[in-house]
Amino acid sequence: MNLIKRLAHDEEAGTAVEYGLITAVIAVALIAALVAFRDEISGMFNRAGNRVRTTT
Repeated sequence: MNLIKRLAHDEEAGTAVEYGLITAVIAVALIAALVAFRDEISGMFNRAGNRVRTTT
């Protein structure tokens, strides 16, 4: 019974869950941004690769 009471009053687990949720939201936002701008990002890397190829 003491273990259950200690776990109920433990705030570190709640903080860990909050950090996990924040990390998940940031990851979802990052993935959504990468998907939304994938053509622009791909074009940027293609242009950079072409410039490297032409200068060497």
